[in-house]
Amino acid sequence: MRFCNAFGGAALFGIGLLSGLAGAYALDARTLDKNATPMEAFRFGYNAYKQGDKTAAVEALTYAAEKGHAGAQWKLGRMYAEGDGLAKDDIKAFEMFSEIADGHADDNPEGSSARFVANAFVELGSYYRQGIPNSSIQPDFGRARQMFAYAASYFGDPDAQLNLARMYYDGEGGERDPRQAVRWAKLAANKGNVGAQALLGHMLFEGEGVNREPVLGLMFLTVARDRAKPLDPWIQRLQEQAFSVATETERRTALALADDWLSKNAATASR
Repeated sequence: MRFCNAFGGAALFGIGLLSGLAGAYALDARTLDKNATPMEAFRFGYNAYKQGDKTAAVEALTYAAEKGHAGAQWKLGRMYAEGDGLAKDDIKAFEMFSEIADGHADDNPEGSSARFVANAFVELGSYYRQGIPNSSIQPDFGRARQMFAYAASYFGDPDAQLNLARMYYDGEGGERDPRQAVRWAKLAANKGNVGAQALLGHMLFEGEGVNREPVLGLMFLTVARDRAKPLDPWIQRLQEQAFSVATETERRTALALADDWLSKNAATASR
C-alpha cells in the first residue's frame, strides 16, 4: 500500500515511543556483529543512543532502517526532525516517515511496530498540514486529513484522532463538521489525550456538534488544564472562559468530577 506516493506528509510531536526499552535492549554499544539481524541492529543502535554514542547509533539504525525495520526508520526520522545526532533536515525526516508509511501501513495494529507506524502517519500529516519551507512539500490540508484519518481509524492512535478532530472542527481539508470533531475527540479523550479532552470539553460546554452538557464539558476542560503543558495556553484559556460563565453549581460539580477523574486516571493516562 503506497501511502506517501498517493497522499504524502509530518510535524514534530516529541512522543517518547522508545522509552522503557533500554532495559530490554542491553547490548553493549561496541559489540554489534556485522551479521546482525535488523532487530539486533535496532537494539544495538538504540542502546548506543542511550549511551550517548550517536555516531554508532546512526550507523546501526541506518543498517536496520535499510532492511525495513520500522522502529529504526522512525528513530532516524525523529533524529532528523529534531537535529538530534544528525543535522536537522525535515526533508530527510519526511522521507523516513514516508518509508514507514509505504512499507508498514498494513502492519498489525496490535503488533510491536504499530506505535512507530501510527506516529509516522501523524508526522506526515503534520508536515502536510504545515508544509516544509523551501521545498516541494506545501501545505495540503486534504492530504493531511487523509494521513490523520488512517492512523486514527486503523491504528486507533489518539494523537491522530485529536488532529483529525481539530481538522473537522476548523474545516481544514473539507467542510467543517462538528459532529465528526466530537466523535474523534471523544475517542482520544477517553484514552487520556490532553488536547482531545480540552477540545471535547469545549464542544460539550458550548453544545457544538453535541447536546450541551456544561458540567461534563467544564470537567473535561479542568482535567485538561491540570494536565496541560506550559506550551498549551489555549487549554487554559478555554477552561477559564467556560469557568467564567458557568453557574456556581456547575463549577462545584465539574471541579469535583475533575478531582475524581484525576485521582483515578492521571497516573496512567497518556499525555
